[in-house]
Amino acid sequence: MLTTAAHRTVAPKWSTPFDEIDRADWADLAPATPLTIDEGDVARLRSLGDPIDIDEVREVYLPLSRLLNIHVNNARQLRRATNSFLGERGSGTPFVIGVAGSVAVGKSTVARLLREILRRWEDTPRVELVTTDGFLYSNAELERRGLMSRKGFPESYDRRALLRFVTQIKSGAPEVRAPFYSHVVYDIVPNAEIVVHSPDVLIVEGLNVLQPPSRGGGLAVSDMFDFSIYVDARTSYIERWYLERFQQLQRGAFVNPSSYFRKYADLSPAEALATASEIWNSINLPNLEQNVLPTRSRAKLILRKSADHAIHKVLLRKN
Repeated sequence: MLTTAAHRTVAPKWSTPFDEIDRADWADLAPATPLTIDEGDVARLRSLGDPIDIDEVREVYLPLSRLLNIHVNNARQLRRATNSFLGERGSGTPFVIGVAGSVAVGKSTVARLLREILRRWEDTPRVELVTTDGFLYSNAELERRGLMSRKGFPESYDRRALLRFVTQIKSGAPEVRAPFYSHVVYDIVPNAEIVVHSPDVLIVEGLNVLQPPSRGGGLAVSDMFDFSIYVDARTSYIERWYLERFQQLQRGAFVNPSSYFRKYADLSPAEALATASEIWNSINLPNLEQNVLPTRSRAKLILRKSADHAIHKVLLRKN
């Protein structure tokens, strides 16, 4: 039996809450925005294994900084209008940006670059960056709870302390303190703190910052964000980047006698690759699939990377 055009069923076009913008088109959105950092700044700010260059900064991060600047100024205007409506006098509160994504995807580079560029805008000179590593439970506490093998999973963080910290920032507290985490010793450092003083913008970077509220309800730290970014890539790409980074660290930082990972420094190349693969498959991959990736759609903007680690597409939420 022949099917005429009139009787064909046309599948509905798949809809998405995001506008997908190719890198070239995205780069054209802020042509007059001056580039205020140079090659030396990029080299200083990039993470190990992240080959970002000045062209990517110009084409991706410069327009993003302009977009964020628009959001910051709109938030200030709304706050002033609200204060006027309420008959209140008071200063504004910090604009809070969340940056999420997998281990090894490059979210730390994104956060550091945004801090550097945003603080060079005249109206946001005070930009602070805090990572959620400082809100991990100490190794001793993780051991006590039987969570050492799940470090990085949502339950390994003191989420109440993180929420309290961001809430204090958002309330305009003049000084807020956060624990300090050392990647060398792989633990919270006793009696060490990060002190944040009334920033114009606070960037909060971490694996799980876009997590929704727990089953019991209440607030989540993401409820405190004015803007959120998810750094995205295919899982196979991220795995390769993780393995390559582990091998680089094995020849570098792991050699430090103070490093928690000193035990890996003398492994053969084959043993190092096998160890990295085991860590990826037992910890990082399950955490990505179960906890991190499901939060991607909650972001306001997604930076999508290709196999060479470069951002090739930007997805911006329509509403």
